[in-house]
Amino acid sequence: MGSPPEAGPKVPLDADWLKGLARQFGADDVGLVEIERPSIQSEASRILAQFPGARTLLAFVCRVNREPIRSPARSVSNLEFHHVGDKVNEVAHDLVAALERVGVRAINPAMGFPMEMAHFPGRVWVISHKTIAEEAGLGMMGIHRNVIHPSMGNFILLGTIILETEATAYDHPLSYNPCLECKLCVAACPVGAIHPDGHFDFSSCYTHNYREFMGGFTDWVGLIADSGSAAEYRRKVTDSESASMWQSLSYGANYKAAYCMAVCPAGEEVIAPYLADRRGHVETVVRPLQEKAEPVYVIGGSDAEVHVQTRFPRKRVRRVQGSLRSKSIQDFLEALPHVFQRRNSTGWSAVYHFLFTGAEVVEATVKIQDQALTVESGLSGTCQLRLTADSQAWLGFLAKERSLGCQRTPHPRFLNHPARCR
Repeated sequence: MGSPPEAGPKVPLDADWLKGLARQFGADDVGLVEIERPSIQSEASRILAQFPGARTLLAFVCRVNREPIRSPARSVSNLEFHHVGDKVNEVAHDLVAALERVGVRAINPAMGFPMEMAHFPGRVWVISHKTIAEEAGLGMMGIHRNVIHPSMGNFILLGTIILETEATAYDHPLSYNPCLECKLCVAACPVGAIHPDGHFDFSSCYTHNYREFMGGFTDWVGLIADSGSAAEYRRKVTDSESASMWQSLSYGANYKAAYCMAVCPAGEEVIAPYLADRRGHVETVVRPLQEKAEPVYVIGGSDAEVHVQTRFPRKRVRRVQGSLRSKSIQDFLEALPHVFQRRNSTGWSAVYHFLFTGAEVVEATVKIQDQALTVESGLSGTCQLRLTADSQAWLGFLAKERSLGCQRTPHPRFLNHPARCR
């Protein structure tokens, strides 16, 4: 593509040249977003903390092959994810190298992993690729929370380059959402994480699909530590589960499902067979995933456990411990809406006041209404329960490392496990 004239941090890069360069290195579509855009300011502050000179965000996508992702054989699907994930990182690396050669500083955060695990279980990613891809006009998120490209559908992986230089033009979000709201992702999800009304149960998805990532891995390590012998360990973990964990450690962590992505028919290049034969799409793509006999990892008593038992008789419930252990009270409060289990909360309304003392002095109000949980700073409204606790004692209780004396018992649904609180 050649070099842009007078390239440098103070001279805007030609937008067409920049996009062409990304395509030359293997990107299938590209968009540009300015760091000052009002709609990304919460993301921009995090980006600037990592790369203070950031001026432009180059978002790009690489296509994944559809049929491997649709395969009930998870080895086939994950091989495709890993292969294209590596390609995304290679495209980003080569693009940054080319920019350096013309005097433009840039960085390329990972497509997936490695991430900043020192922050786990909080935000571990440097940049939210989905947010930037939407702003760059590369697609919109469907109800399954995957970005759907207008042509390639959700059969894409995302990457982002952060540049210190402005561009001559920028892109903008799509004026429509390619999501068909066909609800096939709702029907295929083994843990019921995707709801017809658009609600997304993060905890259920995370517990199963990411069983061999992050929190699931730490839970597995805990099972090893708590086992007094090999025989006791084998009673808790099957040989196939141990072998699967070895495989993830050796060849890259494997997703347990991603069925929502597999069944999605949206996108101009994807939709024709679905429109021609919707029943055939269900029978050949959706049904094999629904009927696959496999373990499904759930937290005991969760909505996901009930969903598996009532919808998927061929799948086996495997109870595991919740792995989103908060390191701070702020982490705990931010996690509550994501771990809320709403199946039995219809018609239920409640207000809780939390007063934390000690190392973290925090007051917060938790409200449950209309099958949703919200958290507000400070104390508001009339509460049904007031909890006062030392912040470190409460975090230790949530991690099941200590117990608390109790006078009253709140409803446990928003904590994702039974909790007795003072």
